[in-house]
Amino acid sequence: MKRELTSWFSPSLAKDMPIAAYGDYGFALLLVPTAAADYLEYERFQLLDTLAPYIDSGKLKVFSINSINNESWLNDNMLPEHKAIKHNQFNQYVSTEVIPFIKNKTSNETPIIICGASFGALHSMNLFLKFPHIIDGVIAMSGVYDLSEYTKGYWDEQVYYNSPMHYLPNLSDDWYLQNIRNSHHIHILSGSGDYEDPDASRKFAGVLYNKGINYELDIWGQDMKHDWPTWRAMLPYYIESRF
Repeated sequence: MKRELTSWFSPSLAKDMPIAAYGDYGFALLLVPTAAADYLEYERFQLLDTLAPYIDSGKLKVFSINSINNESWLNDNMLPEHKAIKHNQFNQYVSTEVIPFIKNKTSNETPIIICGASFGALHSMNLFLKFPHIIDGVIAMSGVYDLSEYTKGYWDEQVYYNSPMHYLPNLSDDWYLQNIRNSHHIHILSGSGDYEDPDASRKFAGVLYNKGINYELDIWGQDMKHDWPTWRAMLPYYIESRF
């Protein structure tokens, strides 16, 4: 499996941001890390090994980026309003730097599917909903789509606008809604085992339904807990069966 590591100084985040790329051809799968993890997390926990057959056959090319959660919502030494600012800078980094980088490494016509597990699922869904004209779909695994679950009681306008469970029910802009509805790949996955919250996925699926947005909700069994074996089973299954 071909592997390339790249880094550049991000104007959005004012720091060096590395990115890992795996493979040569196929649609682009953009991985967003869980919680406080980094761009090599999916490799360390062997999820890339489960995707290797699809990468090597040219079905997909994977890109994996760093999170900045330790500099935002998980930073107990930062003022909450500053956490929200950092979160918005991350959104800008993905939309104005990462997506053009992927297009440059693939083509302007290459579909981009964003994917994450746990906190990465919330970020992935949020980024897809904000930028449906440049991100073609989302695979969200074991997510909670209410950002207030991570803000320790803090609430402001920027938390609202980064919390899909809150802003999507009120979204009325036809441009956004039509671009979101055009996607054939909105996949919401959850296990039912330890530390999973399948009801969070069901509730968010209900929001999509009420907005006339097509989606797939897939709740796996009680043997599937909030951990890497679950995600190593889910993601290759969806790559194999849905793409």
